[in-house]
Amino acid sequence: MSKTTAKQRTIEKEITLSGVGLHTGENVTMKFVPAPENHGYAFKRVDIEGEPIIEADANYVVNTQRGTNLEKNGVKIQTSEHVLAALVGLEIDNVLIELNSSEPPIMDGSSKFFIEALEKAGIVEQDAVRNEYVVKEVITYKDEATGSEITIIPSDEYQVTTMVDFGTKVLGTQNATLERLSDFKTEIALARTFSFLHELEMLLEHGLIKGGDLNNAIVYVDKEISESTMLKLQKAFKKEKLSVKPNGILDNLTLHHPNEAARHKLLDVIGDLALVGTRIRGKVIANKPGHFVNTQFAQKLSKIIKMEKRNSVPTYDLNLPPLMDIHQIMAMLPHRPPFLLIDRILELSDSHVVGMKNVTMNEPFFVGHFPDAPVMPGVLQVEAMAQTGGILVLSTVPDPENYLTFFMKIDNVKFKQKVLPGDTLTFHCSLITPIRRGICHMQAYAYANGKLVCEAEMMAQIAKKK
Repeated sequence: MSKTTAKQRTIEKEITLSGVGLHTGENVTMKFVPAPENHGYAFKRVDIEGEPIIEADANYVVNTQRGTNLEKNGVKIQTSEHVLAALVGLEIDNVLIELNSSEPPIMDGSSKFFIEALEKAGIVEQDAVRNEYVVKEVITYKDEATGSEITIIPSDEYQVTTMVDFGTKVLGTQNATLERLSDFKTEIALARTFSFLHELEMLLEHGLIKGGDLNNAIVYVDKEISESTMLKLQKAFKKEKLSVKPNGILDNLTLHHPNEAARHKLLDVIGDLALVGTRIRGKVIANKPGHFVNTQFAQKLSKIIKMEKRNSVPTYDLNLPPLMDIHQIMAMLPHRPPFLLIDRILELSDSHVVGMKNVTMNEPFFVGHFPDAPVMPGVLQVEAMAQTGGILVLSTVPDPENYLTFFMKIDNVKFKQKVLPGDTLTFHCSLITPIRRGICHMQAYAYANGKLVCEAEMMAQIAKKK
């Protein structure tokens, strides 16, 4: 995981679309709503009491039949991939998607209308820097049953290649490649979903695709079509006449590209991999992709990212002169020994701070915790991180010596390793949201011996001394 110089982005204002859900056949209204930094993508069901929110998270995938379907606490979102692909394709990081049904409108079966709506809403930069997962080694997932396989390899930017082969003459083998996300709107967004005739018959028999009207799906005729089947299709899609074009598709649509099927599969891959929850820098190569293999790969990648983030330990050259020594720290903080728990400040910016402490056997707390097996108390580790964060928030005022810092909230505290005499602790605190009205909301980590020893989410406020 790394931070780029690029800033996170959201939309400038709300915008609404209406349409029909492909599988439910229900009229649905969908609203894109601006979201704060580090929010990511999430769906809100406004038609359900309490308006529950379902985050776009690979761990909530429950079904991949005819789309990527999410469920959290019994609340469902169906066919999420086309909407998510549009958000990724426009490099938007934070949006809330409100729905009055379980399924976004299918529109024309592509991401085109979502792209248009989001651009109409306007895209704006936020203060926080964008997080990105940089692929450093090859990661692969293969579905042995189908032969579908997805691999991601190191690359300077996010790229996707899809190769499709359904074993049918009408479609043949197709490839599509997206070299850069900036090309998504023109090269991929217009690619519509597709179905084979044999699938269409089965879906109609089972009461699915109630919202299908042949204006939102390309139908490949992969078998001999009987007169009775043609009559059923005409009735189902309210058409007086249907026929098969020379290129083997029903005559309801004209292809945007000869390889539109492969391009749509690429669109699906981008939408499904949005469920990883972070931006990706690497090249995805998908052979015979589908929603199942896409989301399984997303789950695998998500676990790897979380594990690497947990085990990632920043390194600092402790031999360099510190940015602030103990005297400069005491000039800013009101704490004094034995309750001053940081020795140096190594880095300080508008959004983060790094401090350190040498833990010695002479620490007063070791006298009673525990004399025969000395361990630094966890609460003092949290206090040390808070003092480090205090430097960050006090650096925003011209006269820090006239202010005090008070805790407002501590969440998600976890202790991973014991801290013992002789350890050198480094503390990294970074802003979760910008400092406003003297309130600092930050994520803090403590490291020792190349390992994460403690983490916490903290909120503090500075107040002027009376």
